[in-house]
Amino acid sequence: MFSFLKRKSTAPSIPLTTDIHSHLLAQLDDGVKSMDEAVDLIVRFKALGFSKVITTPHINSDYYRNDPSIIHEKLQELKAILNQKKIEISLEAAAEYLLDEELTRKLASREKLLTFGNSYLLFETNFFSEPLNLKEFIFNATSAGYKLVLAHPERYHYMNLSKAQDLRDRGVLFQINVPSLLGLYSRPIQKMAYQLIDKGWIDFLGSDCHNAIHLDVMKEAQRNKYYQKALTFPLLNNSL
Repeated sequence: MFSFLKRKSTAPSIPLTTDIHSHLLAQLDDGVKSMDEAVDLIVRFKALGFSKVITTPHINSDYYRNDPSIIHEKLQELKAILNQKKIEISLEAAAEYLLDEELTRKLASREKLLTFGNSYLLFETNFFSEPLNLKEFIFNATSAGYKLVLAHPERYHYMNLSKAQDLRDRGVLFQINVPSLLGLYSRPIQKMAYQLIDKGWIDFLGSDCHNAIHLDVMKEAQRNKYYQKALTFPLLNNSL
């Protein structure tokens, strides 16, 4: 079961053309502050070789109470500006859900959740302790037809290789942040990212772009050996 998660690095590296994790819809979360900033970052994505960006505003009950209608409206506004400026790029939106009581409620009530690709649901947990309902959430979401993608597993303080193995055995896909590979968050996080790549436990790379600093790192990361190693795996980014 879930044998597709146990992939080996046998293919040549394939450059990323699709980013699946960013915060480019102005004033919806802790990402970009204006449409002008969003446009500037999207132009930089194009310069890095990306032809598609799936931006993922935070949704959580404490700080960012976004919903599909709010996100869709802001997406259309940004796409209109890009069209006016003749900036050609495929732009979509999903969300980065925090695993909290509100997400659990939405799932139980079968409320429509924002996904990308083939029912991929991007989610995160708190950074310090494993949620008590994590395994229950995984079972319920998977049973509902969602393909769970855990955002930046390398960043969670509670994560170790044993826990990562268990999550993958339960069908959870992993999205590693490119900035983690250069130590932007911390050395321990960089080390965990490297360990996950060494294990082949990576399904998506993401910029987690909030600002220009993250795209500076994306450019620099292209020379990083672990970034290049990650590109030899059959990442799902370019299948979207």
